[in-house]
Amino acid sequence: MERIIILDFGSQVTQVIGRRVRELNVYCEIYPFNKFPFTEDGKIPSDIKGLILSGSPFSVRDNNAPKVDLSLFIGKFPILGICYGAQYIAHTMGGCVEASQTREYGRAELTITEGKEIIFDSVPQCSQVWMSHGDTITALPKGAKLIASTPTVQNAAYKIEGNGIYALQFHPEVFHSTYGGVMLRNFIIEVCGCKGDWTTESFIETTVSDLKQKLGEEHVILGLSGGVDSTVAAVLLNKAIGKRLHCIFVDNGLLRKNEFEDVLEQYKGMGLNVVGVKAADRFLEALAGISDPEGKRKAIGRTFIEVFDTEAQKITNAKWLAQGTIYPDVIESSSVKGPSATIKSHHNVGGLPEKMNLKIVEPLRALFKDEVRRTGRALGIKRELISRHPFPGPGLGIRVLGEVTAEKLRILKEADHIFISQLRKYRTNLPPASNGFAENEDGDSDREAQISLYDAVWQAGTILLPVKSVGVMGDERTYEYTIALRAVVSNDGMTADWVHLPYDFLAAVSNQIINNVKGVNRVCYDISSKPPATIEWE
Repeated sequence: MERIIILDFGSQVTQVIGRRVRELNVYCEIYPFNKFPFTEDGKIPSDIKGLILSGSPFSVRDNNAPKVDLSLFIGKFPILGICYGAQYIAHTMGGCVEASQTREYGRAELTITEGKEIIFDSVPQCSQVWMSHGDTITALPKGAKLIASTPTVQNAAYKIEGNGIYALQFHPEVFHSTYGGVMLRNFIIEVCGCKGDWTTESFIETTVSDLKQKLGEEHVILGLSGGVDSTVAAVLLNKAIGKRLHCIFVDNGLLRKNEFEDVLEQYKGMGLNVVGVKAADRFLEALAGISDPEGKRKAIGRTFIEVFDTEAQKITNAKWLAQGTIYPDVIESSSVKGPSATIKSHHNVGGLPEKMNLKIVEPLRALFKDEVRRTGRALGIKRELISRHPFPGPGLGIRVLGEVTAEKLRILKEADHIFISQLRKYRTNLPPASNGFAENEDGDSDREAQISLYDAVWQAGTILLPVKSVGVMGDERTYEYTIALRAVVSNDGMTADWVHLPYDFLAAVSNQIINNVKGVNRVCYDISSKPPATIEWE
């Protein structure tokens, strides 16, 4: 299988480069800048067709800037440098990179100065691109040819003759670079010569075959969460090994209203071998007295390990533990210096494999979230499971701000149930979110038909605030909790924008929550984007 390698120098949008390459049906992998996947004998694998160098928060002039020996790769395959990558190529090959007088950030107009360049095929002479850098390339290295400029950046794009090196000072991978996707396609398909034959169907066929060979006749344990990742992983494994897959679905009491029963029933209808474990009281006990978000996450994770381990010990012949790990999890676990600092711990189970002495199998570790959904659809998994909104691993435990109690969970579950139910009922002409369905029931494109607000939203939920306020209900004065509603659109969760939900919808939801959920007298709507906010409040 042909592949493109992306070396990560710490950019916040390196994953976006990977997703853009995958959209071309070309398999790619992201590695830290100092972890190129050489073979055991130190050679470059023959299946690598090209290399992309990402952006970075560092300056190439910094003493601690990330560095890679380009001489190992030049002439072996085409290379594309993006932002820091473009500056690094210039800096290490004899050019000059200096600090800009002003930080160049945002939209810019790119003008192609050289025609007939492959990377600019089907790109207008003038187009919008996105700049994000503090340094600028003031002199190109020997043998380089300027191919594009902007009004403030002369050396906005260049190539080095004879060895397939292209360098772009801007970010072609982001949405704001209007023809950036075309430029990436030209590099991947035309310059690198990739065929673009890595499809969902080929992934399923290859993965099922590999799982059969890897697992043989041995048994596998998988912790189901009701989410998309673990569900798709379960169906892939079931397709490979059938009843030798043992699924455990833990009710931690932090799921949405009736979710445990509903999802468990759906799983049984799919022919999966599933055991449901009710453990809500145990999780509430573990959370008692804890208000710190990280403390709650750790308590939930620790309790899950204990509950899961107890149930797993009943399966005496299991040799493998399956996990719904996806590619962003893999990337984030090996981040180089420079990407985002840890905002919160990941909800994936840590330490469980060592405790249980099981080997690990991760059938989805090569896929991004949108690819997982496409795989699920190709496997015939029900629409309501595949199009479900992302849900945090700690569940409602981090949507009750502060200490979690049974009464607060009751309030939040009832309010959340109303919000999500109404999102499903309300029809809109908004476009479907990336986790929704853009086709009608017959599978034909039907963008003009109305869809539910739920399918137009990438993620939605309610948050119980740790404050009470005065209200009036009937002739009585109340002092009760406030509920915040949250709904965002996003492609991948790395950035997000709040959804402009209709006023009549918000009014109806607010009225229904206040009238029907005892303990709430005020409802607010969160209109913060990510960044600077995050999608979840904790």
